[in-house]
Parts: sequence; structure tokens; C-alpha cells
Amino acid sequence: MIPLLHDFTDATVLIFGGGPVGARKARRFAREATVVVVSPAFDDRSFGGAELIRAAPSPDGIEQWFERTTPTLVVAATDDEQVNDTVSETADERGVLCNRADRSGGRRPGSVVVPATVRDGPVVVSISTGATAPAVSKYLRRELEETLAGSGEVATLCGYLREELKARGVEPNRRRKIVTDVVNSPEVWTALRSGDSNTRQVTEDVLTEEFPARGERS
Repeated sequence: MIPLLHDFTDATVLIFGGGPVGARKARRFAREATVVVVSPAFDDRSFGGAELIRAAPSPDGIEQWFERTTPTLVVAATDDEQVNDTVSETADERGVLCNRADRSGGRRPGSVVVPATVRDGPVVVSISTGATAPAVSKYLRRELEETLAGSGEVATLCGYLREELKARGVEPNRRRKIVTDVVNSPEVWTALRSGDSNTRQVTEDVLTEEFPARGERS
């Protein structure tokens, strides 16, 4: 499987199953998408603001839910294998992305796996073991959380810096060199992680060093 990042802005994610797995999936997607969860009962935990519809989906009624919600992604997370099979088959017929939460193998072409994710601002790192060892994904996620601390600030800094250098007419090779030096600077990482400096401040420091005659930007 090839890892991809997908923008779910203004998209709908349809989840069948209101247990712990359905709740976890709902929280994950509700950050960006409209999430609808269909289940006869719901676990006593957060669904991230998803719309909860109390109904017992049957294989014969699955297609109606697709018609009603027009999902970009559907999640099959019930404890009824026949319902999950129908959800997967209907998604396949309609060309809808499908995450089959009850099965680690035998996926259909076009199926989706939701990996463990570490996020720091605009920086996103996902880990997957192909569903062979979820415990390994969880362990690596914990390890990476510490490693990635501050990476979002550094990425934001690089975005600001690239735009400022471009606006000042710095040629591409020089821009790349400056940004690379900033990314490789332990002092920059320490300053942003500790909160001693912010991205705007570091940007101005770099520009002042690059354009000493002009001083700070007016």
C-alpha cells in the first residue's frame, strides 16, 4: 500500500458501528470532515462531535445510507461481518474509499488503512505495520512524539523565510541554502522548542544576517 495524505475538507465520512473503534475513527476524521456514525448503540466515549444516528443497519439498507450521505470515505466497524461485507462491496461498486476496521488482511483494491499519526502543526508523520503489529505502531508513535516536538514551528519558520527571501529577490539556490542551514541549526530548534524565540523573530534574525546593510524589515 502507498501512503497518501488526503484532504477531507467539506467531505463526509460515513461510519457504521458505534463501538470503541467507531468512536476512535469518528474522533480522527471529525477534525476535518463531516462525520456521520450509524449504529443501534453508542459507546460511552467521545465521537468528536460527529452526527450520531441510532439505527441498526442491515445489509439490505446499506445502499440507502450511501445515497443519504454521499460519503467520500466509509468505515465498516460493526461486529456483524455480513454488514461489513456489504459496506465494503457497496463502496467498491460506487468507487468510494473504504476502511474495513474488522479485517487486517484480504483487502479490496482501493481500500484504506488509517495509520497511527503524530502531528505537530503542519508536520504529520504516519506509521503503519500493514496491520501486522498495531502495538509496534503505538510504540513508534510515542517515540516520535518526542522527536518531532517543535517541528511544526520549524516548518512554519521555513515557510515564512522562503516567502521573504523570494520577495527580496534572493535566487533559488541561495534560498535553498539559507533554509537548509536554518533547518540544520540546533540553536534554532532549541530556541523554538523552548519558546525563547518565535518564528517571526527567528525569520527577522536570519534576514538581518542576510541583509546586514538594510537591518530589520521595515
